[in-house]
Amino acid sequence: MAAEKTHIAVIGAGIGGLTLAASLLRLGISVEVYEQAPQFAPIGAGIQLTANAMKALRGLGLIESLRSIGFVPAAFHSREWDTAKITNVLIMGEALEQRYGAPDLMIHSARLHSVLAALIPPHRIHFSRKLVAIEQYESTATLAFANGSRVEALLAVGADGIHSMVREALFGAEQPRFTGRVAYRTTYPTALLNGLAVDERAKWWGPDRHVVHCFTTANEDEIYFIAVTPEQNFVVESWSTKGDKDTLLAAFAGCHPQLRAILAAPPELRKWALLERDPMPSWGTSSVVLLGDACHPMMPYRARVRPPRSRTRWSSRGALRASPATKSPTRLRSTLRTAKSAPPECSSLIARIPGCASGPIRTGSTTSMPAYGARWP
Repeated sequence: MAAEKTHIAVIGAGIGGLTLAASLLRLGISVEVYEQAPQFAPIGAGIQLTANAMKALRGLGLIESLRSIGFVPAAFHSREWDTAKITNVLIMGEALEQRYGAPDLMIHSARLHSVLAALIPPHRIHFSRKLVAIEQYESTATLAFANGSRVEALLAVGADGIHSMVREALFGAEQPRFTGRVAYRTTYPTALLNGLAVDERAKWWGPDRHVVHCFTTANEDEIYFIAVTPEQNFVVESWSTKGDKDTLLAAFAGCHPQLRAILAAPPELRKWALLERDPMPSWGTSSVVLLGDACHPMMPYRARVRPPRSRTRWSSRGALRASPATKSPTRLRSTLRTAKSAPPECSSLIARIPGCASGPIRTGSTTSMPAYGARWP
């Protein structure tokens, strides 16, 4: 079968791949997206889009559309997990937007994905394309898919997630380390709380476990939580694996009744093991580059998961737009290899900071949180 030819091939039509494709198309750069699934499905859970990520998405014209379907909290409450005592209140809403130039928004990842997908002409997204091999050359890459099709691209971008086939083809199999911790997450209708009053966004701090919850819709009819806890006998790293509610409730047996009600209400949960990886020495080769979880997956602490993907894509777009040789394959490869949002080791560092993975930073009886927008070393 003769190989199809394209300028840029993006492998993976998740949030990262679609953001990059939309950005490149706005610059007039030809790009095709290859997705192994037969179609898009509403998967995922709630995510936080911090102000810096929203600024990136503003360049795609998405601020107001996301604001209309997401939730902008007025405040973020920190509570002790067993007494519900408020230890910190972070003012958000309009005050935060005025300070940082964009809102901090909560949304279901499937809705964000749908908004991004609408920016890509349908004929540029190719479904049922499971990558099985890559042939790398100095100035091109040839992609082989399970259905027998082949694509020759001037540049291939691996945006195929945490179990990246592209990364493995470039650098071999990984050896991630289990942290001994797992995360449970879900979204569900707020009505299942039966009128229970809850903070619009809060974090409940335990000695070695925590829960974050928030609304994900403008009318507050959907709520999301993520619960992180030690658990030694589960090492599956998949965002689609179902979790057991009884196991979760047992892990939070000592929590406040309000928090327990939030954890007990959903009809189903997802669960994944938290694994860490060493920083990669390189994010690509002459004709293939990586981005997002394919090269620097981050732990779910301090909202470090989603925003870097959008920022990386948008920093790439800004560098390309400023270049007099925007459509040069060499320039594209160089820019996408070097555009970075945060050090890839950042989330592993954050996971070791007291108050992130293992309980709050306590000064006397007060829980202390780093200032919003603070830079980690």
